Amino acid sequence: MQGPLEDISLRHDNGEDMRFRGRLFSECSWYDEEHGMLCRQKLYVTEDRDQIYYIMRTGAEERSRHAYRLRVQDDVCTIDNGKGEMRMPVSLLLLAVRALCGMDARSADSLAMVEEMLKAANA
Repeated sequence: MQGPLEDISLRHDNGEDMRFRGRLFSECSWYDEEHGMLCRQKLYVTEDRDQIYYIMRTGAEERSRHAYRLRVQDDVCTIDNGKGEMRMPVSLLLLAVRALCGMDARSADSLAMVEEMLKAANA
C-alpha cells in the first residue's frame, strides 16, 4: 500500500461514525444542477485492503452523508453500510455497475477501467 496510513473517522447518517486506519485513494466533486446539490465522493483504502466509499450531498435544504465498506474475498464482495451488510459475487457487482452507468458491450474499455481501479485500490 502506498502513502501514509492515518486514523480516519467518517460521520454518516447510518448510525455511528465509520472508523478505520487507511488512506485516501481518490476523490471528486460535482454540482447536480437538477437537484441543486453539491456532491462529493471519496474512496479510501484501509490497512486491511477494504475499500470505503463515502458520498456527501449538500443542498439548500438537504444534507446527507453515507459511508460504505467494501470487502472482496474469494470473488465475493461484502458491502456494509454500518447497519447491515450484503454479499454478492464480484461479477454481479460489476454487472450492476455496468447497468447503472449505461455501459454495454461497446463500453468494455470503460468497464475495464473501473475494474482496474477496484483492483488498484485493493492491491
